Amino acid sequence: MVEVVSPVMLKSIEKVVGKHVYGNLYGCDPQILTDEEKLKEIVARAAEIGNMHLLEVKSWKIGLGVSVVAIILESHITIHTWPEFSFATVDVYSCGEHTDPISAFNYIVTALKARKVVKGYADRSLEEDYRE
Repeated sequence: MVEVVSPVMLKSIEKVVGKHVYGNLYGCDPQILTDEEKLKEIVARAAEIGNMHLLEVKSWKIGLGVSVVAIILESHITIHTWPEFSFATVDVYSCGEHTDPISAFNYIVTALKARKVVKGYADRSLEEDYRE
């Protein structure tokens, strides 16, 4: 069972900071990739490590694999698995200077026992303020 943290009140936002880490994980442990409850625990722990506030975790068995979506107050974490290929894709997107999506992503890599990782990063911060 995954314990979900209730939303917290945030201070007024002075700027929009968006950090997006994503990647393909190869050579993962296929037993973990089929374990729906374990994967839910992994995304919950990743949110904690990344200093994110977990709102809800959902998962679905799809063929041999699993898709897990964690909604965090700051955005989301996803894992999609293909155990027959020892392959997973991971997406950690968070807003706010207080979050650390790279640490969350790296934890997932370690937890899935990936032997090869192709990682990307996108800065999704607001570059210009278009308010009138």
